[in-house]
Amino acid sequence: MGYSKTMPVLLSGLPLVFLPVSDVLADDEKTISALDPIVVTATLGPKTVGESLSSVTVIDKEDIDRQQPAEFQDILRAQPGVNVVSDGSYGKTTSVFLRGAGSSGTVLLLDGIRLRSATAGIPPWQFLPPELMERVELVRGAKSSLYGADAVGGVIQAFTLEPEAGRQGWAELSGGSHDTREVTTGLAGREGRSAFLASGVFSDTDGTNLRAGGEDKGFRNAGGLAKLSHNFDQGGGAGLTVFQSEGNTEFEGGDTDFMIRAMGFYLEAVASDYWRTRIQFSGSRDEQDTFGTYPSVYNTQSRSARWENTLTAGVHEVVLGSEFMIDEVEGSDQFAENSRSNSAVFGQARLNFDANELMFSLRLDDNEAYGKEETGGIALGHQFDRSHRLRLSYATSFKAPTFNDLYLEIPSDFGSYLGNPDLDPEKGQMMEIGFSGRYDSWFWDAAIYQNDVDDLITFVFDPATFDSTMENVETARIRGVEVSSGFETDGWNLAAAVTYADSENRDTGARLPRRAERNLRLDVDRLFAQWSLGASFIAESDRYNDPANTSLLPGYGTVDVRAAWNFLPGWSASFKVDNVLDRRYATSQGNDSVTFEPFDYLAAGRTFMASVRYDFKQ
Repeated sequence: MGYSKTMPVLLSGLPLVFLPVSDVLADDEKTISALDPIVVTATLGPKTVGESLSSVTVIDKEDIDRQQPAEFQDILRAQPGVNVVSDGSYGKTTSVFLRGAGSSGTVLLLDGIRLRSATAGIPPWQFLPPELMERVELVRGAKSSLYGADAVGGVIQAFTLEPEAGRQGWAELSGGSHDTREVTTGLAGREGRSAFLASGVFSDTDGTNLRAGGEDKGFRNAGGLAKLSHNFDQGGGAGLTVFQSEGNTEFEGGDTDFMIRAMGFYLEAVASDYWRTRIQFSGSRDEQDTFGTYPSVYNTQSRSARWENTLTAGVHEVVLGSEFMIDEVEGSDQFAENSRSNSAVFGQARLNFDANELMFSLRLDDNEAYGKEETGGIALGHQFDRSHRLRLSYATSFKAPTFNDLYLEIPSDFGSYLGNPDLDPEKGQMMEIGFSGRYDSWFWDAAIYQNDVDDLITFVFDPATFDSTMENVETARIRGVEVSSGFETDGWNLAAAVTYADSENRDTGARLPRRAERNLRLDVDRLFAQWSLGASFIAESDRYNDPANTSLLPGYGTVDVRAAWNFLPGWSASFKVDNVLDRRYATSQGNDSVTFEPFDYLAAGRTFMASVRYDFKQ
């Protein structure tokens, strides 16, 4: 994994400015290894992976370009601690389980802007075009003391494209299996202290059959990104980000028109040598209109304002801030309440004592729907020598009940669903110990963790009346081991990750549904002067589709191969074959809308994609 000569300086996620690394690091002689990149999601400020006191995986632009992902979920599959579950390929409903937490227990940030459906609570993973992404950070572990509700398993932050110095532009044409077509264009520039970027991608595919004997189900997506930023002479800066993804996805029983939008504005000032203050405003929309057997309209909107103050005293740092958020929903179904607000105050202290480092974090959330929640964390790091580091941490978290859990009302003559406004948030306690080694050309990292979650929000059905609701009735224990390693030398790039996770419903003794116990990922690439070759092997063990553990989905393994060639100045071509062995597998099941019989949601078999790209720079 590599790093850029420029880096985003972030507080609470939104990119502030891009500065040379030497302007950010206190020690000009400090060397940043390509295998120990800067991360910003794990703490409220830039640190290397080794310094973050968290388990972190970074997928940078070089990694993304080499892997040539067809969907955003392809970047995440079988990474340390990650389970990806999808109702088929090409824009179908996708859930990400990070360290065994539920599909709504992982926070997704896009340039610091939170994306999720307030009704279902699940981020729109399937609608993010990977072509507009520059970098992805996976932070594993409870992070509610930094990011509030739902960071039970961790936080995944996607950073969009950033302009380089001077002016640049690009255009790419792609085509492949299932009549898949894609066009990507962009223009960007950085002059002095100002920068801009505009990029768009359009993709269309006939898709594949989602069930045995079924018809192909297509996907169409048009994504756009626009960014402006300016750095002030005296330090700080201002910037604006606008992102949108819209289109249509077909599924068994109908299709959905979707629109995902995120907007963010920040303003930062340097008040003194010891005080930096920053305010940000952001908003996101998730609109989905579904047609077919069960038509529905769900539109949700979130708006937030956040103020942070970073105070430094030598090698020590304190961050104090506040945040206000409003969620609003509307749709074809009835909600007893259609809005709620959340106020929060938070703080973080990083104290450095030579080879030892301490971090404390505390946050208080006050939500008008479910009341007050306090979360905190403490972490200790010890540097044995230049290469080896130990980290210990304990943190609490909570997952907020969604609007569907609290307020949704669906009357019926055959049994009604009523949300439960008395629900409490789910609460988690995670302990972790990690050890890492980082050297000139390779690294390794190992972590052991346990997360105990109480008051799981569970669907409860009354067979006598056919009525249903949600209740806090269950507890869970999730514990696991994660081991990862990477190697870079003489044109070789290797990355490996192995995960074992034991997730148990403590009330029933059953495994939590849709989580595989064992994952393996291996990426190997060989870079030459003008071309490259690579392959990825991904394997996952079996999983149960249902809470009762009656429906078992077998494990699987896939092999992807890829190649790229810079055949003329500015011109490049790439080719990829996914699932070379044509394995047909499923990570989830559905039920037939007529017979109610279960069926497997099949992933795509062998597919190929070829692209031609032109880049120019001034």
